[in-house]
Amino acid sequence: MPVSTGAPSGAGEGAGKQSGAGRPAHAGVAAAGCARQVMRQEDAMLRGGHRAVPHTADLRVEAWAPTREECLAHAVRAVCESFLDLTGAVGVRWRDVTVREDSDEDVLVALLEEILYRLDTEGEIPVEVEPGPVADGLRVRLRMADIDSLPSTGAVPKAVTLHELGFGPGPEGWTCVVTLDV
Repeated sequence: MPVSTGAPSGAGEGAGKQSGAGRPAHAGVAAAGCARQVMRQEDAMLRGGHRAVPHTADLRVEAWAPTREECLAHAVRAVCESFLDLTGAVGVRWRDVTVREDSDEDVLVALLEEILYRLDTEGEIPVEVEPGPVADGLRVRLRMADIDSLPSTGAVPKAVTLHELGFGPGPEGWTCVVTLDV
């Protein structure tokens, strides 16, 4: 599953200088720049992505994608990339996980807790995530790599918190935000 690390940009390109009757001197260029910006944002949602968000003493990640399953995959990738360099990582084994919970937020929390559990007990981390829906939950195939084979880039998360947890559909796809203790 392709996973993008890019986030939708927030700022448009320059508006140009004012001239004439309050119209930008380069209105055509500015309009084209804004159109490109909107297309990039739409493309990012279509592909999905994730990012770490600054948060005091914790790790906070956001993920977005067209579907629930892809959004969950991006959330897992965001957490893993927060403390490991996954560039060129090679999975050595597959793990199948089924998560059954009452709500989408509970599925997100349970999946991330499973990732942290496997990290702690098996010393492995997913480098590929293939989620699929099942009745009352989610089935995920995880391609795991040994963490000792990957460069560390930050503090390892210890637990998923429920503080300001969010996960659900919106007009442009699925989004989630989750905080983890480090």
